[in-house]
Amino acid sequence: MDPLLDNGGPEPVSNTPQSVLRTAQLLYPVILLLTFIISAGVHTVVTSKTEEQLAAPTVRGPGGKPLPITKKKREQEALEANDDARGSGGFAWCAFLYLTGALVVSFVANGAAIAAHAMSSANSSKDAGATNVWWCGDERIVYVVGAAFLYLYVLITLLEWRQSPIVVHFIVWTLGLVGEVVILVASILALAGSGYLGYLSAGLDSSPGPWDTIDLGIAGFRLCLLVSLVSLYAAVTKRRLEERRLLDEEAQGSDTDEGSPLLSGNGDYHGHANGHATRRTHYGSTMGNARRNSDNPTDQGCQQQDQGAAFYRPDKLPHKSWFEYCRGYSVFFPYLWPSRSTRLKIVVVLCFILVILQRVVNILVPAQLGIVTDTFKKDVDKVWIELGLLILYKLLQGPSGLLGSVRSILWVPVSQHTYRALTTAAFEHVHSLSLDFHLGKRTGEVLSALNKGASINQFLEQVTFQVVPMLVDLLVAIIYFYIRFGSLYALFVSIITFYYLYLTIRMAATRSDQRRDMVNADREEEAVKNDSIMSYETVKYFNAERREFDRYGDAVKKFQEAEAQVTYGINHMNMCQSVVFMCGLLVALLTCGYQVSRGDRTVGDFVLLVTYLNQLQGPLNFFGTFYRTVQSAMISGERLLELFKIQPTVVDKPDVEPLRECTGHIKWNNVGFSYDKRRTALQDLSFECKPGTTTAFVGESGGGKSTVFRLMFRYYNCREGSIEIDGHDVKDVSIDSVRRFIGVVPQDTILFNETLMYNLKYANPNATDEDVFDACRAAAIHDRIMSFPDGYLTKVGERGLRLSGGEKQRVAIARTILKNPKIIMLDEATSALDGETEQKIQSKLISGKFGQDRTLLIIAHRLSTITHADQIIVLHAGTVAERGTHQELLALNGRYSAMWEKHCRAEKAAEHARDATRKAKKLLSQANIGDDGYNSMLSSTILPTAPHSPVATAADAHETASISSRMSSTSSSGSDGTLQDDGSDGNEGHSGKPDDGPRPLLYSFPSESSAGRSTNASRSP
Repeated sequence: MDPLLDNGGPEPVSNTPQSVLRTAQLLYPVILLLTFIISAGVHTVVTSKTEEQLAAPTVRGPGGKPLPITKKKREQEALEANDDARGSGGFAWCAFLYLTGALVVSFVANGAAIAAHAMSSANSSKDAGATNVWWCGDERIVYVVGAAFLYLYVLITLLEWRQSPIVVHFIVWTLGLVGEVVILVASILALAGSGYLGYLSAGLDSSPGPWDTIDLGIAGFRLCLLVSLVSLYAAVTKRRLEERRLLDEEAQGSDTDEGSPLLSGNGDYHGHANGHATRRTHYGSTMGNARRNSDNPTDQGCQQQDQGAAFYRPDKLPHKSWFEYCRGYSVFFPYLWPSRSTRLKIVVVLCFILVILQRVVNILVPAQLGIVTDTFKKDVDKVWIELGLLILYKLLQGPSGLLGSVRSILWVPVSQHTYRALTTAAFEHVHSLSLDFHLGKRTGEVLSALNKGASINQFLEQVTFQVVPMLVDLLVAIIYFYIRFGSLYALFVSIITFYYLYLTIRMAATRSDQRRDMVNADREEEAVKNDSIMSYETVKYFNAERREFDRYGDAVKKFQEAEAQVTYGINHMNMCQSVVFMCGLLVALLTCGYQVSRGDRTVGDFVLLVTYLNQLQGPLNFFGTFYRTVQSAMISGERLLELFKIQPTVVDKPDVEPLRECTGHIKWNNVGFSYDKRRTALQDLSFECKPGTTTAFVGESGGGKSTVFRLMFRYYNCREGSIEIDGHDVKDVSIDSVRRFIGVVPQDTILFNETLMYNLKYANPNATDEDVFDACRAAAIHDRIMSFPDGYLTKVGERGLRLSGGEKQRVAIARTILKNPKIIMLDEATSALDGETEQKIQSKLISGKFGQDRTLLIIAHRLSTITHADQIIVLHAGTVAERGTHQELLALNGRYSAMWEKHCRAEKAAEHARDATRKAKKLLSQANIGDDGYNSMLSSTILPTAPHSPVATAADAHETASISSRMSSTSSSGSDGTLQDDGSDGNEGHSGKPDDGPRPLLYSFPSESSAGRSTNASRSP
């Protein structure tokens, strides 16, 4: 279609149609590509905002930074299930595919016609002995090849993008239609107008040849295809709008807020009250309402499961655009930017200046190489100056060069600041979360998420100083090829770069689920390892070492299987990347070689081309490697981002005032609470505790005793009623101020892996050593600590496991005394102690100097220890079943009276067991027999005994003690659960020598030995 261009022959006459034609052919693929990229980016941003209905992000991270909105998991799954639904309908979508494919074929036909024309012209010139050979011109090659690859990518997006075609395709088709009209009109004018006279002077036939006719026919066919695409899209869009209007009319008045946050600012779950998932428009399509009944128990269970999870770990990569990813990770920027340090801001500016200088040096190095090459041919005397400049530029070039090294050194304090800011913010955020999160979390999972601060820091640093400069280098390379080698070689480089990057992104995206599986398997391995090591004693109790070895081995195996899939995918992608680059390199070298053989270019140009293409491979290979790194960092950081989105469920009201003074007056007014909406934990609970009084809570397991303590400490907020301290509703004062006046001794005491002194002073860092000693004496633990080799400097081990249960409880009591609170809550705080020690501690807490003017709340395990309480509240099913003093409740002859009778029987059995044990020990001592049944002189000989000898009598008493001990243990710990709360170990009921651990059945085996010896004695002569 283009007029003849004779390389080396007379130049054609300049004319307007010809200039317009060449310019249009050169700019056609460039404009379409830029339009496609820009419109796709804008459409992504607009669509993302539309899907969220411009909802303001109410979820905020540490420091009040806003967090992006998270769509609910159920709705996300529903959307992913419809990913393959095409918005245009089956027939229309297929029509778009075939018409776009025909566009690509039309340009391939153009290329084939150009090749056939060139070969025919070469043969004709060879037969005629002419030197001029027909060449279509670089502009037309750029037009045909560039447009072919562009529409090929458009065809790929029609196959890959959900709900395609979208408005981006329409814009490209419309703009392509305009460009084709301009090119066709300019071609006709160039052939039939005055421009054609210029070619008559070259002795050519003025009538259009067969090749021109073919080109015009293909152009007309392509024009019809584009008109069909534009018209079909307009018709489909009109139909979409009509359907959307009808659906909107049907859904008018319904709640369509799909973009509500997963958690609100105060942490409440925002499920829809009517339980429906709203319609969502994606890529211009409309999806019908997906409704579900909230009364369905299965649906409620799913909702509750989603709500109760510590935080959601996606198993598959969600469909997110790059804009959504970047917007999600932009929440980390406020933590990373050194807003409070002017010095670090100056350092950041200097680093960016150095990055710009590095880009300039990357341009100067190849240019200086060309100057050195030319200087060797022209003026050898000046070559040393140019060589010196080249060496200087090389010294400055690259990440390991002078500029890169200086930039890395300057960036160290900035990098440390960003890491410190992000990790400390995440750590503080986890501590700010409410108890419900920590009850449901897996420690290994949370620690794994917290460790991702370094990954995010590295990711943002790489994006800033590697990815952006790399893209700038690629753009500069394309511009340089256009200036130095012409538009044809710039096209080659552009196609190589574009499809190399596209292939990298596409193949990496298809393997995102595999990489996510690997990351999740790695987290699971860490969680299994952490859980197993933390449960060391449990493993030993059940001889489950082999089970744990197998469980951890299975986790490692799953991780390695996922890792192998990722590795296979990486190697496959590397091979495909090499094929793409080598194909482009081959075409460029063949073209340049052909031009060198014709004398159009020099050998130096060929060498220079090879050198530049090799340099271009470096940034491309880096992008292939870095994209995998970026994807890994995004998946890892996504976990930390989800952790940031979790908000505490119990927070202070805005502008709340602290509780400045406290006398310990507690009042509950019709309090109602439930962990799960389907089950009530407390209902209409009311009671009052005056300052300085003692209130005990008793009842069966699950009656709500521990829940009362959790609400008092503001781990949760009551759903109904109010809780008052000194007349102030606890919701109207700050959480921190309420907790400062409350001391808690939990049932399960957790200690830091530090010294005893550190754990004791944790409650009051300003306490003196003498204060600590007094508190430990009040808790009956001081003498025990002093018996340790290191005394108060003894390390307690992980979670305090080096101490017995009773020792840990007494340390916890001493720690609470050091806190000096006005309200003390004992939650089975002495369950591992004997009754005598328990009475001793409680007497000091109540009537001693440490208990003066303090309100004491006790969850009782042994009823004999709470008979002194000012009031005893019997809880049953979350309500107050009985209330009064010990005598008043016995007089009622109700639940408490039944519990007291069981307790008395257990105490009586325990007393009989202790009496029998003491009698047996006395008799054994009189017979000079040890507790093990052997002679006290350590003889290995079993002493013969007569049936009625003192030894046999001692054996009988010993057996009686053993049986009574068993009865006592069974009676005290198994009385239908009325004497124990959740987690109680049931080792109490003894008032003899204090013992912190569980008590075995006393002397059962020696009695058997004694009985055996008695039998042997009776048989002896």
